[in-house]
Amino acid sequence: MGKVTGFLEIDRREQKYQPASDRIRHFREFTLPLPESEVVNQASRCMDCGVPFCHGPNGCPVHNQIPDWNDLVYRGEWEEAVRNLHSTNNFPEFTGRVCPAPCEEACTLNLEDVPVTIKTVEQSIADMGWKKGWIRPEPAAVKTGKTVAVIGSGPAGLAAAQQLARAGHDVHVYEREPKAGGLLRYGIPDFKMEKKHIDRRVAQMEAEGVTFHYGVNVGVTTPLRALLDRHDAVLLAGGSEAPRDPQLPGQEFEGVHFAMPYLVQSNRREGGEEIRELPILAAGKHVVVVGGGDTASDCVGTAFRQGALSVTQLDIRPVPPMKEDKLSVWPYWPTKFRTSSSQAEGAEREFACATLGIEGRNGRVTGVKCARVDAKRQPIAGTEFVLRADLVFLAIGFAHAVHEGMLADTGVALDKRGNVSADDAEYTTSVPKLYAAGDMRRGQSLVVWAIREGRQAAHAIDKALMGATTLPR
Repeated sequence: MGKVTGFLEIDRREQKYQPASDRIRHFREFTLPLPESEVVNQASRCMDCGVPFCHGPNGCPVHNQIPDWNDLVYRGEWEEAVRNLHSTNNFPEFTGRVCPAPCEEACTLNLEDVPVTIKTVEQSIADMGWKKGWIRPEPAAVKTGKTVAVIGSGPAGLAAAQQLARAGHDVHVYEREPKAGGLLRYGIPDFKMEKKHIDRRVAQMEAEGVTFHYGVNVGVTTPLRALLDRHDAVLLAGGSEAPRDPQLPGQEFEGVHFAMPYLVQSNRREGGEEIRELPILAAGKHVVVVGGGDTASDCVGTAFRQGALSVTQLDIRPVPPMKEDKLSVWPYWPTKFRTSSSQAEGAEREFACATLGIEGRNGRVTGVKCARVDAKRQPIAGTEFVLRADLVFLAIGFAHAVHEGMLADTGVALDKRGNVSADDAEYTTSVPKLYAAGDMRRGQSLVVWAIREGRQAAHAIDKALMGATTLPR
């Protein structure tokens, strides 16, 4: 633990943001880091709570040893904290920036609404590790002679590839896009996580022996069967990319888009990549975002940075309670009113609001027809209204992995949700030598869950290839 009486003496202090009026003028990260001395203070608040729910199954999916590295930071042992953190999480600078921090909700101090600032301490440890040069390539001392293909370079694929390379295998990552990162690079905006963090990790992994193959669309440009013939094992680590389609009347009007093409295009633009599609820009437009999750919030923040006149976000759910009932919910993730940094930049939010259809004129969107809903989320007659819209984004989540191409050609078994069928012990699929992990297996989820599954899949693959493994699970 940290300081014995730290939680009694020191108040919780969170990182602050640049003012909204400043940060919407750029796409860079806008979180203001805490001074090192304050990070030490915050780490010292970690208490001897007996059962640390923060790193159990309800808190941290990768089981970060949170009390341990909080104590190390408090004692000034930063390098050992870096080592400890990386023992469970390959990319803590990613999760320290984009994870919603279920660990903090599970913190014992959250019973009093003042949890330890775990996410801030995690990011600080990772950033300190890079600053001091403590994060270095860790190539395997002995090669196994086995080759493994990883399809997809999102967090699951990157985590699996790094673990397998460190176990001594010859790892090849096949990525459809020009750069690695998956939705870390192309889905998450730079203002939440700049892409230099991904580039550093790719360079580290290349120094560890991982080979990246870009522009390879497996199932389209390269048959999956060819990779199965070429490698001793193949891991499917693509995303859950098929969007949920509400099939709204008028959805075909110009100016109506699914969220991900918009975010991908914006990230390509910021990354200096070529954009071949028609530009989707919010400058000078009234924007409506359908959906209440993280992807919808990313659309909101991106639209403001592009110069939208107004942004309205529609959520079919009722207004959540401002404060949860701790005794009935804790340590689980609670449903309560939350405001993202993007929403705080000026978005209007409509709750208990159903989207009935899209209105348009001369083939172009002009508005979104809505209605209030009852407790069963059914539209209430007589409550219809129309929101002005020049641009509409549909951000209501993802249904499953894309079936066309790679999965269809291989004939791999799918579960009832349309994801690749594989358990979370062996990660094997119905096709010999073929494994699956991350969103392609479990469905749309958090970055931290993808990292966990990538690590566990690497453990399973190494054990299958070698008969035993020293990789952690």
